[in-house]
Amino acid sequence: MQDRTKGIAAMVATCVIWGLSSLYYRLIDEVPPLEVLSHRTLWSALFFGAILLAQGQLGHAFALLARRPRAVALAALMISANWFLFIFSVQSGHTLEASLGYYIFPLVAVALGVLVFRERLSRGQGVAVAMAAGAVAVLTLGLGVAPWIALALAGTFGIYGLVKKRLVAGSMVSVTAEVLLLAPLAIGWLWAVHGGHAVEMGRPGGWFGQSWQVSALLAFSGVLTAVPLMLFSYASQRIGMATLGLVQYLNPTLQFLCAVTVFAQPFTPWHGAAFGLIWTALALYSFEAIRQDRAARSRPASA
Repeated sequence: MQDRTKGIAAMVATCVIWGLSSLYYRLIDEVPPLEVLSHRTLWSALFFGAILLAQGQLGHAFALLARRPRAVALAALMISANWFLFIFSVQSGHTLEASLGYYIFPLVAVALGVLVFRERLSRGQGVAVAMAAGAVAVLTLGLGVAPWIALALAGTFGIYGLVKKRLVAGSMVSVTAEVLLLAPLAIGWLWAVHGGHAVEMGRPGGWFGQSWQVSALLAFSGVLTAVPLMLFSYASQRIGMATLGLVQYLNPTLQFLCAVTVFAQPFTPWHGAAFGLIWTALALYSFEAIRQDRAARSRPASA
């Protein structure tokens, strides 16, 4: 297989894992989201740490922590908030809204790029961002409440992407540094829960150790977090950003299908109008990304 084909296959596998992860977290919906998040963080730190240790690169993660502590801390805060919101949305019956958040994330990222880096929007990108804002307005008007989970998911992931742009480090190294920073907080919360010092959802005591099935699922959350990130890193080195962005829409599409077909969450006409606007905006945005990517490739050839 050519490198590009391998990269596309890795990206598809990444998005399938991400897109179907709501089914996984639904299996442990009796475990409070903060406890699930703590286990996800802790087991991810152990898994990532073991991989980097085997590669002889674990020291790079600690060096990044020492060199850029505030940037790593902000990235860790954003990704942990994003993980928590996704787990909460699945457990509380808002998977449809979560899929909307990951649909609008690319457009939120474009808007953040304009605000933070003073990037200029093309006409098509400007229209796409405006349509995304219109979709949010439609849902707010129709349902009587703003899609806060979707906006928070897109916002935290967008800010996370901005911070990662400024961290000059490989994706594996930076993520390891982030979860290592969060690991003491995860351990502290799990100690408080299992020791009876904190009560979640009216139930004293932690879930880990209560049954081997739940314990295994909680521990496996580290693998479920690490493997797609490794595949994503592999894919990003072999395919262009336009292709990467297009394939990435498979993630929220699978979340959307799980929400509507498996979880039977209501899909109202207001949802139909909002998602229609989003899908149109993403089609326009993707067309612009492909056009810009081709233009960038043609410049060296013509030169």
